[in-house]
Amino acid sequence: MVKYPALLSFLPAILINLLIINSSHAAGFALIENSASGMGTAFAGGSAIADDASTVYFNPAGIVRLSGEQAVAASHIIIPQAKFKNQGSTAVLPVPGGSALSGDNDDGGRNAFVVNFYYTRPIDDKLTFGFGVNTPFGLETTYDDDWVGRYHAVESNLLTLNFNPSVAFKFNDKFSAGFGLSGQYVDVTLSSAIDFGSICFAALGPATCTTINVAPQQTDGFAKLTGTDFSFGWNAGVLFQLNNSTRFGVAYRSQIHHTVNGDANFTVPGAATFATNGGAFVDTGLTAKITLPQTVSVSGFHEINKDIAVMADITWTGWNSFQELRIQYDNTAQPDSVTTEDWNNVFRYAIGAQYHLDEKWLLRAGLAYDESPIPSAERRTPRLPGNDRKWLSFGFSYSLMEKLKLDVGYSHLFVSDVKINNTFESSVPTLEATLTGEYEASVDILSAQLEYKF
Repeated sequence: MVKYPALLSFLPAILINLLIINSSHAAGFALIENSASGMGTAFAGGSAIADDASTVYFNPAGIVRLSGEQAVAASHIIIPQAKFKNQGSTAVLPVPGGSALSGDNDDGGRNAFVVNFYYTRPIDDKLTFGFGVNTPFGLETTYDDDWVGRYHAVESNLLTLNFNPSVAFKFNDKFSAGFGLSGQYVDVTLSSAIDFGSICFAALGPATCTTINVAPQQTDGFAKLTGTDFSFGWNAGVLFQLNNSTRFGVAYRSQIHHTVNGDANFTVPGAATFATNGGAFVDTGLTAKITLPQTVSVSGFHEINKDIAVMADITWTGWNSFQELRIQYDNTAQPDSVTTEDWNNVFRYAIGAQYHLDEKWLLRAGLAYDESPIPSAERRTPRLPGNDRKWLSFGFSYSLMEKLKLDVGYSHLFVSDVKINNTFESSVPTLEATLTGEYEASVDILSAQLEYKF
């Protein structure tokens, strides 16, 4: 008979994927939605434009360009679509009618609301202080409890809040540099179904399981993980003014290493209480280490004339730090497990333009191409049914009064065909179910912000 600790090691392999994979509209699970003014140009020129307080996030060196005190509050509605079409998903152990995974197709996309706040204030003619609060990572995906991929994922909810004080120094009219610290809070809620029928067949044998009325895909339980952490990182940038109409910016954000501590809660149906005899599937604490990636952005901004300006940006994200994810349970009957991710470093490319229609109106447009770090259909999970994305963006600014301005931006993200062929990594081969299919995915984002000058 298979020992329970080895047999049940498949569960951490399922849950381990939940800790991070949540977003479908930026590199990996990163959120670039940190400015409504930037949204209108697909964030082209993000580290060089420096025309409002959101530059605290995109390039702290840019805050020296802002005169007087300024506050910016932005909100973003993110509307993702991730419709799954099953194309032969299978379980190792057969059920009546074959070995197909039972359950319906589903759309895991859920609308999300993201907010940002920024404040800047000159200390003197050389030194400027800035502060920002934003959400650089996270989104929500939620599927029905009985969908075909329920053993891979049901609910994921990843929230990050980044608190970012910064300072910038103006060396002369051409060059400035900025530095910031990031205090980042992470809150994770995750869940998936557990196939206790397959556990029973593998551990006790079909005859015994039939006697107690337990069968594969017919006796599901549930696992829910929650965890939090607060860790620190830093960011820096430089801004170079080539002449009166052209400037360039370079910005860097560091990795942030999180150690998430929390709880694992299990729901075990009455017929499957045998599974807890070895000490597993009981509520316990957990720890997981997550390294959120470093980024480098290089941007340019050029005014063709007093009314028209163009901008461009290249951003590199170091997702190669996400090669595997290990989860540890306080309960030693639930052994550590490792899920291989093999994510790649990626680039995001953007170009944009803006046009001053008159003294009150500024129009914006932009295009971007955003690479996905997921290397293959085998490494893709339903937590992140993402792929390479093409951005089409529009926006405007309108001066409501002398000190108050409204910015609105909209983007539609076209997502390439999304194939998935993901198999659980388990020390028990009979539990390695494979989710095979295709996602029809897209994202719409609507952003608005108010800028107030004191």
